[in-house]
Amino acid sequence: MDEKTWVFNIGPVVFDGTIILMCLLTVAIVFGLVFWASRDLKLKPKGKQNVLEWVIDFVSSIIKDNLSSEELPVFQLFMFTVFSFLIVANNLGLVTKIIVDDVSLWKSPTADVLVALSLSLIIALFCNYMGVKRFGFKGYLVNSFLRPVPFIAPMRIIEEFTNLLTLGLRLYGNIFAGEVLLSFICKFGLSCGVFLVLPGIFLEMLWTGFSIFISCIQAYIFIILTNSYLSHKILAEY
Repeated sequence: MDEKTWVFNIGPVVFDGTIILMCLLTVAIVFGLVFWASRDLKLKPKGKQNVLEWVIDFVSSIIKDNLSSEELPVFQLFMFTVFSFLIVANNLGLVTKIIVDDVSLWKSPTADVLVALSLSLIIALFCNYMGVKRFGFKGYLVNSFLRPVPFIAPMRIIEEFTNLLTLGLRLYGNIFAGEVLLSFICKFGLSCGVFLVLPGIFLEMLWTGFSIFISCIQAYIFIILTNSYLSHKILAEY
């Protein structure tokens, strides 16, 4: 699908205004929801506090399964932030579509390949930084690339790049495909006359629900893999 987005220039640099606005909106939504849910906290949680604590516990359980309970205070906030961002970003484009003069002003940020790969790059840099911080630069090189045997170093280097690409492209592919099919169903229903409008609406609602499920699963997989990659960097290889 050849979808045009709003772009603008600052000097020789071209910026995608739609993606920038959607990323800022995602950050604002996440901050607003967390701020709202964390007001007036009670010892016995209920309602919005229950939901917030459930999400935090869910992310914490992933950290414990892949790392350890001792690592929970160090990485809990980071993982919760990434997971919350992805849950909102993955689903923004499923809520509605705003197109003005054939220019899309509303889409999921993670339906853009550069955003998905940028998130993957951030994760890769973070994991490697934590490895250096934990073992020192020499210890990091030994633990990440020379264990259990030194001759696997070339494969480990290649793995760094493949992990970065697969983490980002998996996220992008699933979110982008969901939005493409939603647009196709909508256009198909409208082009086939009044008799297919109601079946088209039903089919679109069905696919939207399925896409929301897939979007949440992709956020979960992204966090699982992030913790898995992090464990390879901060836990000693033998």
